[in-house]
Formats: sequence, C-alpha cells, structure tokens
Amino acid sequence: MKHLAAYLLLGLAGNTSPSAADIKGVLESVGIDADEERLEKLISELEGKDIQELIAEGSTKLASVPAGGAAVAAAPAAAAAGGAAAAEEKKEEKKEEKEEESDEDMGFGLFD
Repeated sequence: MKHLAAYLLLGLAGNTSPSAADIKGVLESVGIDADEERLEKLISELEGKDIQELIAEGSTKLASVPAGGAAVAAAPAAAAAGGAAAAEEKKEEKKEEKEEESDEDMGFGLFD
C-alpha cells in the first residue's frame, strides 16, 4: 500500500509516469524503506495505464460487491438486546457491592 500511495501522490503532483526511483524518493523522504520486489511489480502493473481510469474502474467494481445485507442489519439489534441484559446485570452487581463495602470496614477507616 505504501508504494501505491507514493505512486498516487506523484500522480497528483503531475508525474503521469512515476519511476521506481521517484517512488523510492518519496518513501525515503518520510523514512520508509522501499521493497524492491513489490515496487517493480507495481511499476510493471501500472505501466502505460491512466490512474484516473483505474480508480473509476475500481469504484464500479466496489459498488457491485455485496456489503452484508440482512446479517449486518441484524447485528446492531442483537447487540442492543444483549447490551440491555448486560446493563441490568451490572446494576444488580453494583447494588450488591455497595452493601458489602459498608460491612467490610465496620465503621473504622484505615487512617482513622
């Protein structure tokens, strides 16, 4: 991802065909070492392609990916129901703890 981010930054800056040295320069400027293998693969995959067209194509592909549907919608309802039960249990525990605390010191404080 860091190599792609550097490539995109160079593209935004006006460099329509960034080289491996350009990308290394961007990464080294922020203290990141470039991975030669990944960098060469990125350059070979993106060579001669327009970044704006690739982004537009990727956006249409992402739009067609299902995002979970009913399972995702049911999760918050289940969490809310479970959360309400947990809240009731915590209230009961707190009441019990307060009673126990008052009996523990029997009227005497540690530094009294």
